[in-house]
Amino acid sequence: MTAATTGAESAGAAKRGRPTISDVAAHAGVSKGLVSFALNDRPGVSAETRERIFAAAEELGWRPSVRARSLSVDRSFALGLVIGRNADVIAADPFFHAFIAGVESEFSTSGQVLVLAAATPGREEAETYRGLAADKRVDGVILTDLRASDERVPLVVELGLAAVTLGRPDQASPFPAVSVDDGAGIRTAVDHLVSLGHRRIAHVAGPDTMLHGHRRTVAFESAMHEAGLDDPVVVTTDFSASEGARATRDLLERSDRPSAIVYSNDHMALAGIAVARRAGIAVPEELSITGFDNTELADHVFPSLTSVATDAVAWGAVAARTLLSSIAGQAPGDVQLDAPRLVVRESTARPPT
Repeated sequence: MTAATTGAESAGAAKRGRPTISDVAAHAGVSKGLVSFALNDRPGVSAETRERIFAAAEELGWRPSVRARSLSVDRSFALGLVIGRNADVIAADPFFHAFIAGVESEFSTSGQVLVLAAATPGREEAETYRGLAADKRVDGVILTDLRASDERVPLVVELGLAAVTLGRPDQASPFPAVSVDDGAGIRTAVDHLVSLGHRRIAHVAGPDTMLHGHRRTVAFESAMHEAGLDDPVVVTTDFSASEGARATRDLLERSDRPSAIVYSNDHMALAGIAVARRAGIAVPEELSITGFDNTELADHVFPSLTSVATDAVAWGAVAARTLLSSIAGQAPGDVQLDAPRLVVRESTARPPT
């Protein structure tokens, strides 16, 4: 019996029911063991044979059984993302939606499952990680919103999980980091406003305990000093729209009201536009506003929002690929994503004379 004949018979079997790994092997003209090696990305399979096996699996519509794969290689084929923020903030922030979409775009093609959890930083968060590690419920985790001397780094090491961090921790870490230069994005926003003639510029920042929030604040202050503008005004928030609105009201009530505000995310900037307009302050004629993340809504509000563009979907995809490489034992290095760029729209203009 030829391989072609066997392949035809296996294709017929696949049509009668769910195709099996035996069907894939017969269709590709190789052994079941070789198919298993190829599909689990193990060495010993030539590129040509691997390609033929993948083509056979695709043609038959074969999909791996996660349960069977877990038993055969002692892995869960699940990866965790624990977000240490209020659930309402997570639900409302478009960054997380885009980031998770990027993660899922990689996991969906590799047969992984994303386990998502929200937990209050501290004991609840630590117990969540311990629960995920118990009985190997996940093979690895993505660490977001890094904090100063982040306790999660040594905890995940202790639990024996693979991990990738978003940004570089301020401590020793064995995990690869996928980073974007937050500071460069804030500096481009400040430089843009200074070039328009603004001198009274304030910053609505995220929590200073989060490393990326702190980096953005430091970058803002540095850019202001470099422009010869001393005593920069910074208002700290929790990144939520409600806190962004509160910070905006406080700034607009000052006797030395700013002519421009740099926000640490689009979510707060959009709330700031609404607060200003309700107070009878025209944007951008009387107040210029910039955001961060360049979410889809930035282009569709009025006035449209000038924002620092980062690619959250790509960030999620790269983080997922890096974590998968780490789990496969490939020891990936740190990844630095493209520098943010400023997308100038209608919410910024020259200051009022």
